[in-house]
Amino acid sequence: MEESRDPCGDPTVWNQTEPEPATDHLLNLCFLRTTGVWLPPLYLWVLGPIYLLYIHRHGKGYLRMSLLFKTRMVLGLALILLCTSSTAVTLWRIHQGAPQALEHLIHPTVWLTTMSLALFLIHEERKKGVQASGLLFGYWLLCCLFPVISIIQQAQQGISQSDPFPYLSTYLYLCLVVTQFVLSCFADQPPFFPKEPRQQNPCPEAGASFPSKIMFWWVSGLVWKGYRKLLEPEDLWSLSTEYCSEELVSQLQKEWIRCHSAAQRSTERTVFKRKGGPKMESPETEAFLQQEGSKRSMLLRAIWKVYRSSFLLATLIIVICDVFRFMLPKLLSLFLEFMKDPKAPAWKGYVLAVLMFLTTCLQTLLEQHYMYILKVLQMRLRTAVTGLVYRKVLTLSSGSRKASSVGDVVNLVSVDLQRLTECIIHLNGLWMSSVWLVICFVYLWQLLGPSALTAFAVTLVLLPLNFVITKKRNHYQEEQMRQKDSRARLTSSAIRSVRILKSHGWEAAFLERILHTRGRELAALKTSGLLFSVSLVSFQASIFLMALVLFAIHTLVAEENAMDAEKAFVTLTILAILNKIQGFVPFTIHSTAQARVSLERLATFLCLEEVNPGAVDSIPSGCPAGETCIRVHQGTFTWTQDSPPCLHRINLSVPQGCLLAIVGPVGAGKSSLLSALLGELSKLEGSVSIRGSVAYVPQEAWVQNSSLVENVCFRQQLEPQWLEKVLEACALGPDVSNFPEGIYTQVGEQGMSLSGGQKQRLSLARAVYRKAAVYLLDQPLAALDAHVSQQVFSQVIGPGGLLQGTTRILVTHALHILPQADWIVVLEDGAIAEMGSYQELLHRKGALVDLLDRARQPGGRGEGEKEPMTGAEGARVSAGDGEPMCGPEGYMKLVTNKDSSTSETQTRARGGNTKKAGQPTSGDSVRYGRVKAAMYLSYLRAVGTPLCFYVLFLFLCQQVASFCLGYWLSLWADDPIVDGKQAQAALRGWVFALLGCLQAIGLFASMAMVFLGAFQASSLLFQRLLWDVMQSPIGFFEQTPIGNLLNRFSKETDTIDVDIPDKVRSLLVYAFGFLEVSLVVTVVTPLAAVAILLLVVFYAGFQSLYVASSCQLRRLESEKHSLVCSHVTETFHGSTVVRAFHVQASFVDQSNRHVDESQRVSFPRLAADRWLALNLEFLGNGLVLVAATCAVLSKVHLSAGLVGFSISAAIQVTQTLQFAVRTWTDLENNIVSVERVEDYTQTPKEAPWALPTCAAQAPWPRGGEIEFRDFGLRYRPELPLAVQGVSFKIHAGEKVGIVGRTGAGKSTLAGGLLRLVEAAEGGIWVDGVPIAQVGLHTLRSRITIIPQDPILFPGSLRMNLDMLQEHTDQAIWAALDTVQLSALVANLPSQLLYECVDQGSNLSVGQKQLLCLARALLRKTQILILDEATASVDLGTELKMQTALWDWFAQCTVLLIAHRLHSVMDCTRLARTPWGPGSALPLPRSAPPSFPPPPPRLWVSPSPWNQVRAIVPGLQSAPPQHTPVACREAWL
Repeated sequence: MEESRDPCGDPTVWNQTEPEPATDHLLNLCFLRTTGVWLPPLYLWVLGPIYLLYIHRHGKGYLRMSLLFKTRMVLGLALILLCTSSTAVTLWRIHQGAPQALEHLIHPTVWLTTMSLALFLIHEERKKGVQASGLLFGYWLLCCLFPVISIIQQAQQGISQSDPFPYLSTYLYLCLVVTQFVLSCFADQPPFFPKEPRQQNPCPEAGASFPSKIMFWWVSGLVWKGYRKLLEPEDLWSLSTEYCSEELVSQLQKEWIRCHSAAQRSTERTVFKRKGGPKMESPETEAFLQQEGSKRSMLLRAIWKVYRSSFLLATLIIVICDVFRFMLPKLLSLFLEFMKDPKAPAWKGYVLAVLMFLTTCLQTLLEQHYMYILKVLQMRLRTAVTGLVYRKVLTLSSGSRKASSVGDVVNLVSVDLQRLTECIIHLNGLWMSSVWLVICFVYLWQLLGPSALTAFAVTLVLLPLNFVITKKRNHYQEEQMRQKDSRARLTSSAIRSVRILKSHGWEAAFLERILHTRGRELAALKTSGLLFSVSLVSFQASIFLMALVLFAIHTLVAEENAMDAEKAFVTLTILAILNKIQGFVPFTIHSTAQARVSLERLATFLCLEEVNPGAVDSIPSGCPAGETCIRVHQGTFTWTQDSPPCLHRINLSVPQGCLLAIVGPVGAGKSSLLSALLGELSKLEGSVSIRGSVAYVPQEAWVQNSSLVENVCFRQQLEPQWLEKVLEACALGPDVSNFPEGIYTQVGEQGMSLSGGQKQRLSLARAVYRKAAVYLLDQPLAALDAHVSQQVFSQVIGPGGLLQGTTRILVTHALHILPQADWIVVLEDGAIAEMGSYQELLHRKGALVDLLDRARQPGGRGEGEKEPMTGAEGARVSAGDGEPMCGPEGYMKLVTNKDSSTSETQTRARGGNTKKAGQPTSGDSVRYGRVKAAMYLSYLRAVGTPLCFYVLFLFLCQQVASFCLGYWLSLWADDPIVDGKQAQAALRGWVFALLGCLQAIGLFASMAMVFLGAFQASSLLFQRLLWDVMQSPIGFFEQTPIGNLLNRFSKETDTIDVDIPDKVRSLLVYAFGFLEVSLVVTVVTPLAAVAILLLVVFYAGFQSLYVASSCQLRRLESEKHSLVCSHVTETFHGSTVVRAFHVQASFVDQSNRHVDESQRVSFPRLAADRWLALNLEFLGNGLVLVAATCAVLSKVHLSAGLVGFSISAAIQVTQTLQFAVRTWTDLENNIVSVERVEDYTQTPKEAPWALPTCAAQAPWPRGGEIEFRDFGLRYRPELPLAVQGVSFKIHAGEKVGIVGRTGAGKSTLAGGLLRLVEAAEGGIWVDGVPIAQVGLHTLRSRITIIPQDPILFPGSLRMNLDMLQEHTDQAIWAALDTVQLSALVANLPSQLLYECVDQGSNLSVGQKQLLCLARALLRKTQILILDEATASVDLGTELKMQTALWDWFAQCTVLLIAHRLHSVMDCTRLARTPWGPGSALPLPRSAPPSFPPPPPRLWVSPSPWNQVRAIVPGLQSAPPQHTPVACREAWL
């Protein structure tokens, strides 16, 4: 072929001096052909080496030689041969002397080398396990450009018959390249030997083709499945290794430790330089220096180092996306140029329309992948930080646990972490907005000249306003988070201590405290929301002001600068981009401000003081008998660094196999000594060493929300025989035999299904099962009755128990077991007063003798001297032979194992199968299907119907103003130009300004009303939730995990507070915007109305497909997140036990599983979000194509102004409608939070707290007479009776002791009197008034109970003593003096205003129990219930307390539930709950029968000592001298 025949060989084609329209130059085929020749090789040679390096580092195993691979290789070889032949033909012609253009040699040579590289890449991809190549997909697509353009040119020139080779080679090349492109759309087989193990349900993304990946079609299968059926957890994909907690947390933890260590070293160097030497700096200075180092920056630096590659990749993608974003105004300008030129050929208009469509599609594609990368980054960061927080929980010191409550930790992993991750999407807006502004101003300068500077001036004027707003919002945001934490602490405390609140009738007082804090939180949030509305409107108004000033200056000041369609609507398109940018800025600033606060809180928590792992020198190997196993030398310890020492100069050596008893008065430091041995206290001086493994039994039993066997085995392998032996020794065998599922029975949240004694024995069984060398036992017998206590001591702890031969350190108040101890340590005021054997200490007559004297009752022997029951007696009482013995004494001892179950255990313990009737649920309830319309109506009713209509009216008004604004501008652009000016420019400008101001006012009013209505709804919904929860009966809290409730009060409430208002606002803006755009496009181009209708239909179809799956995924995500919160809460309370047993790794693994399950739901949800967004935007982009094409078809009938109005509106609808649908979908997902907080509206509620007409008129009760009449109760309707047939009478002022085996239902009877559980049959009368006819608060306020578990609430000491603020300070000090706490409180900081932390953990258990006693003294009710009220104090203190109680309540009726026998010796009568359920009918009121009757439900006895012995086996024969003898006998 001759050179002259090549159309691109003519020099005039490339002449730049000839004037021609821009469209002719850009669309020049020769230019496109040159681009098609050089672009593919440049693309592959630039990206190919980088791609090779990437796949070499991220290989997944090799692929087998599939048919697809072989075909691609064959086609690649064919292309190489074709390029080689083209080069050979050119060389042959040159050799023949025929002149050839240089490009005929260079072009095939370059393509030959490039094709060789492509073939090499295909081979390398197979070796590295790449199933679908995005690089080669793009390469083959670009390769199609050159032959297509060449064929177009050849079609214009005609085919030469003399030299057909170029034409044939072009067609052959096109066929081969197109085939390669089609093959690149398919994915190869998975790797033959993958590096990662195959998963059961792998994510289809890994095996998807490249088009499927970029279009997210691989998600379609899950979306379609979710549309056809309700998604279950097993339907979801398995989590790949790169998203698993173990991998992600280890990466971030490594960087965090490195950054934290570097900051500490920097702080130490600064201290050294300031002091001029190696002197110690004060803690205050070190804290200040640490603050200078910025904890927030440490965490941010660690996060950046781990995730910077993903973030930078996303940033690169959004930069490329913005190139296409700013190409759109230029293409619109060219299109309007085309519309103004009547001579321009139609094909140019169609090409420009297609280019605008492709540009918007590429912009959409890149933007959605940018979002996908960042959403995945959010998920990974959430996983990693949650793991960091959980691991920190496992290492918190005692002081740190007091500074940070469990509610704070739940807020961190729910709210703060969510806000931190949400900020990632907005981070690039901090710098890209400036770049976008510069580009926009460059465009405006090209269009309007120097007038563009006015837009810059407007921006500079408005910028300070937004900085002021941002600063104010940051202040209110921090205030809101502080109030949120306070509210979370109060709510968490109320839920976990709900039994105490209900027993005292304090729900209303506590609700008032919570709602008061909630009110302050919402006030800060409301102010922040209004400032946010001002910020949004200011940015919206700034766009209008810039347009107004631009057009006014351009048309009124400059000469011959009339407004036309190109200037007006290209300017508006640029300002629309500017509007999006500046509209994005408030979100960016708002999100960054929130993230800054949350990051600070997270970093502060992660920097809290940890337990020093080197505080105790632990040697894992065992210790030979007789050698020292535990040694403490000159040990001084403190709970926190800023508190005084609690233990002073402790010197202690414990030989292997020794039973060491630690005794002392309340607050002497007994539990602190065990904590010091565990390394829980800060060691100020001295040393501690322990040889061998350690097991620990805490004073307050901690059990997990799992099965009984899991609690006992505690991460150890199950040994059935050893387990059975342990359970029997710990007196749990009879209980387990009657549990619904045996050892697999679920014990419930915080062991709510068990009694206090059962929880304590379970805690002891966990330690015994451990087979440790050292046992630290903190009052394990305190919650047990005398019989069970004796059995447990003799069979477990004592010299002949399972733990014989091990080292046992026992903290106890049971002085009668001291003779069996090998060594005794007496503590007083944090120091060892004396130690030695029992006999030695008795001879010394020192501290121990004083302790025994204080415990000795007047005139007789107290419990401190009582001899223990023999093992034979214990076995006889425990097992029995099943045969009746003569008389009531013998009969009461005969209980078979089957009958040894407790009524409480039978009915309250739950099985492992949560679907069985009456069993609590271990997980959260999950609804199915789409959210019902009732939920929307519920939310709208909370907002208020009038306010809803008013908001719609305001949005309609502002949108009408917006439509008029655009239409008025189109009329302005079409005004005739006379002498370079328009006659009505001034009028147009003034009306334009008026419409813009009206729109801004309407927009602010509508947004402000949305936020105000939403906050009103938030307040009302929270009150409903709080009211529904607090009005639920006690059984509701036993069935519902605390994590589920806390999740609703934290994450779901935050969604209602923040997310739903924002989604409602966005939905209204987008919906009314879409109505405006539809109206504009339909008016200008009526044919486009068909496309709009089709678009709406397709959008509705996609939304229906998506929302069914999305709502279900949202519910599953909330459920899984509840498990994460529950596990964090549980670990927080049991971290000491976890560390003592050295099972941190196991708990970390469990946390990882919970988080992975949560993220396994999150990942499909975020992928489905991108699937919806991408497909909807692609459909919306079609409207641009339709509007432009219709404009080309109707070119003759349309003005340029109307076309500009239509096309600019269509460009906006691309994202407007898509965002409207997505926002609606997000709103439906968020409404799930409303659904979840409304879950408890239909649950059963307690009886009314107050009745309008009460049978009990004040002052009721006058005397305190209590009568049970055939009383029975059940815990839930589907369960059998827990107590039945109880009939007896307690006279006014009588003192009745209630004794019985642990878990026999003693506390249940007290709960029935307080109506914590309603009577199922019979009833209770108080002073002749049936309590069923009395309001609950009226009843509970007239009865005082001192609970078994002493609980204090977060707040001042005075508030805890006087919740209702009814007493003076003098009365409170008098009560404290009575319980011997006045000296302690007087020495506390702020005294009565001393702040108690959650659960009162900054006080000892004994001190808390004394405070509960003081609280009871202040109430001065006629009826008092003491439920093991003195179990945690020493015997001497107990005797003094009882003396004071009898003085204070001398005229009151007292029900005393006790395990210590001498605690009930002052009672008028004793009542015993039996060990077995029995089946006896009530007996007539007569003298005891001569033969043994069937086991009664309750036996009330007079107090002569021989009959007391019949009730309580093992009691010694000599009664105390002061025991009353003139008592009435009654068998009931």
